[in-house]
Amino acid sequence: MQRYQKWALNPLTVLACVVAGGLAGWAAPSWSAMLAFVGVVYVDLLKMIVLPFMLSAVIFSLQNLYRDGGAARIFKRVVVVFLAASLAAATLSAAATLLVRPGGNLPLETRAALGRIISDDDQGSNTIMSMSNVKAEAAPATDIKDLLQALIPQNIFASLANGETLKALVFALLFGFAAGQVPSRISTGLNDALATVYHACQTLTRWINLPVPLILFCMAASQVAHTGLQPLRAMGSFVVVFLLISAMLLALSMGFIARRAGVPYGLVFKAMREPFALGVATNSSATCMPAMVDALAGKLQFARARVELLVPLSISLLRVGAIAYFVCATLFIAALYGRALSPYDLGLLALASVLSGFAAAGMSGIVTITLVGSICAYLALPFEAAFVLLVAVDPLCAMARTAVTVIGSCASVAAVCAPPVKL
Repeated sequence: MQRYQKWALNPLTVLACVVAGGLAGWAAPSWSAMLAFVGVVYVDLLKMIVLPFMLSAVIFSLQNLYRDGGAARIFKRVVVVFLAASLAAATLSAAATLLVRPGGNLPLETRAALGRIISDDDQGSNTIMSMSNVKAEAAPATDIKDLLQALIPQNIFASLANGETLKALVFALLFGFAAGQVPSRISTGLNDALATVYHACQTLTRWINLPVPLILFCMAASQVAHTGLQPLRAMGSFVVVFLLISAMLLALSMGFIARRAGVPYGLVFKAMREPFALGVATNSSATCMPAMVDALAGKLQFARARVELLVPLSISLLRVGAIAYFVCATLFIAALYGRALSPYDLGLLALASVLSGFAAAGMSGIVTITLVGSICAYLALPFEAAFVLLVAVDPLCAMARTAVTVIGSCASVAAVCAPPVKL
């Protein structure tokens, strides 16, 4: 079983399954389209574990940290590390995108292909969208009241039922701090119950992950059957640049983890196999939390109490992959319309992308893409036509976006935690 899991989560296996599924979707689209339900069921099974795992891990860890007197010190470090990681991702993504400049000086046939995609929306209504320079409308302002309403749960049970991760996280943090002040003789039963839930969720995750190769094949086949290969050809420059940026961020993150843990790079690469494969397979960073905890605390020997607290925090608040995507997509749109951005515009882009990354917590797929429109509004860039283009290639970009968020979060957790003690 261990050999099978090692093979199933190997990046080469993941890549081979995705390629094989894509070929099947291209060769037999009608048959492949029927496989879409397999991916839906798989992701739903993983999502049902997320909130119980997060609540049990955060509350249990905060109780222990509060008694150790280290919670306040850790949260100061969390703020610094999360901000530094977000700004670094935005800066590196901007530099790489400006260097290659996808979307600029496209051949006439490529622009014609983009125009055909724009003119054919998902509903088949053949809505014609202009590729001209039209100033986008300003996004509605968000005040402190809206932010608090997005964070504070009025009813924790309703938030759990609706899958509102951020609100559940806020409750877990407050409850964990309060439970930390309860005497040990009273809270022992709660600790045992939370530990049971936590380990049960990890076991369920391992069981559900057994058919990962088959799941990847079915998901890739159904997606290609739905969209075809034309969007990838027409948007090739953007996809290639974003994948290169993602690869660079993944390599830097794993290199930082290796240095922080004091182990060879190859050992970190092996430890990150399962979180990486899950991110690619599910496009949901939250479902990767048990695998991240096992990789950092189990394989790399970081302090488990710290890891179990910081992994849910990083997944909920630090969206490195989304930030990189926002920067790359906005610069692609600017190049597509021939708009030169000043240093002030680039600074505003970085800041807006970091804030949008925080707003992207709990979002996935097309909902994440809509946040690019808010950033474009700040820079007076048109977004409506480009939105259809981004949606057409999002399945591939979402895989890279999620993988970067997962591995980048692991690197941030490693930065906050003390280096493992070598015996």
